[in-house]
Amino acid sequence: MPNSPDKPTSPETPASGQPNLSRRTILAGTAGLGLGAILGAPPALAQNNQRLLVADHEHGGVLSDRIYSVNPVHPDMADIAENPVNIPPPITRTEPTTVEVELETIEVEAHLAHNSSFRFWTFNGTVPGPFIRVRVGDTVNVTLKNAPDSWMMHNVDFHAATGPGGGAEATTAAPGEERSFSFKAVHPGIFVYHCAVPPVALHIANGMYGMILVEPEEGLPPVDREFYVMQGEIYTNEPFGTSGLLTESYDKLLAEQPEYFVLNGHVGALTDHYPMHARVGEKVRIYYGVGGPNFSSSFHVIGEIFDKAYVYGSLVSPPLESVQTVMVPAGGAVAVEITCEVPGRYVLVDHALSRAEKGLAGYLIVEGEENPEIFNAPEEA
Repeated sequence: MPNSPDKPTSPETPASGQPNLSRRTILAGTAGLGLGAILGAPPALAQNNQRLLVADHEHGGVLSDRIYSVNPVHPDMADIAENPVNIPPPITRTEPTTVEVELETIEVEAHLAHNSSFRFWTFNGTVPGPFIRVRVGDTVNVTLKNAPDSWMMHNVDFHAATGPGGGAEATTAAPGEERSFSFKAVHPGIFVYHCAVPPVALHIANGMYGMILVEPEEGLPPVDREFYVMQGEIYTNEPFGTSGLLTESYDKLLAEQPEYFVLNGHVGALTDHYPMHARVGEKVRIYYGVGGPNFSSSFHVIGEIFDKAYVYGSLVSPPLESVQTVMVPAGGAVAVEITCEVPGRYVLVDHALSRAEKGLAGYLIVEGEENPEIFNAPEEA
């Protein structure tokens, strides 16, 4: 593991190493979390192509593109946030086929928060890695390439696979190597995948996790929009809010004391960078997973009630209805459905709300006509 450089100093980080950045409460009334304004996480504008992904033998071609972007404030700094709309379309075929999944493990120094960066370990250059969509009964051929400039061994463990290690041993690759295996998607559901090279928790904390959806034979009920969101923890030697290149802390990892809780890779990824959008009257489905590696999530959308919640990622059990908050374990997932009835900004949180102070929040922005029969707030004078 590389040694930590001296802590950088800046107006936000005096010589003591303690940030001046205030952790004041960021629950800003009915407006929700003012996270982006407080932490100054810049939106990403430019995007570099980083395409590798999922091909369907029956239909041909790539099912989805994966990109990571460049931070506009620091053009030489990559941005690993995964766009939550990067989801392959629902599967319409009625028979199993063979699906090719190509993953490349890429280590990249990228934007973390405010004026800081971090060396993320990723699948295909994004955190989380690509959303993979298959059908029950499909044969999934997985090819994993470890980039030549990686520092570490990497592999992939699919929770959707039935077999030793979920494919981890079969795909363990040194920098510059390529490994592969295949599995049959026997069980429908929403599953996590992650790197499982020891120390496994470190590889996950540094960004190596994603989700695979195994659709049931009959598919899923149609919705207007789908979003892909994953929660993670980042353990740095430097305190929250420090500027400069931050380094991972193995001691804090073992003590389960993260400096950052994030959605889709970094602070501000789903507030300033990729806020989600919908319109009044639309039905929205959110696939929400927890990479962890250590903490479960009390997933909640402020101002909304889940019409349906497919708890623990099960698609064969009847979904719960009219649910305010769902528990998502580390290494687990859920799908929830919302009917957008009132315009406004809705905030995705882990209702262990101290984690919002460490960076965990996302926006769902709903546009359309007001609906005073459902919600009627007096205008300010």
